[in-house]
Amino acid sequence: MQVALPLARVLEIPASVHAQMLGHAIAGLPNEACGLFAGQFGGDRVERFFPMANAARSSRIYQLDSAEIMSVERVADDNGSAVIGVMHSHTHTTDYPSPTDVADAARFDPFGVWRFIIVSLKHADPSMRCYKILGDAVTEEPMVVIGSGVGG
Repeated sequence: MQVALPLARVLEIPASVHAQMLGHAIAGLPNEACGLFAGQFGGDRVERFFPMANAARSSRIYQLDSAEIMSVERVADDNGSAVIGVMHSHTHTTDYPSPTDVADAARFDPFGVWRFIIVSLKHADPSMRCYKILGDAVTEEPMVVIGSGVGG
């Protein structure tokens, strides 16, 4: 049974958080980089990015450490927010979910609540796109970078 995703909503990312995500992706080379981001549960604005280690230490896949996930969730909860998505980089491919990414989404986000941001480092200028993934349905979500980058 194919499940339809709700209409896309625009994800707002403060310029300072956008810069953190790009910087973390580049700093992770030659491996994929990853991290979680938080905002209000069900909201459309990223409030904070949590850079994390790629436990897989691989240029082709990423793996979040379960203890680090729990730590991030605790900090988000303590600040009145929730983890609303995951960011990771692709070192050799475009900013579109791989079959591994789709399988991981089904395992970690079976209800399609999270947003998945992918940073592609395939070309000299990094690119970044956002998706909702539910089952095998991948839907791009629009993003907008807001603010000056100094304070978001």
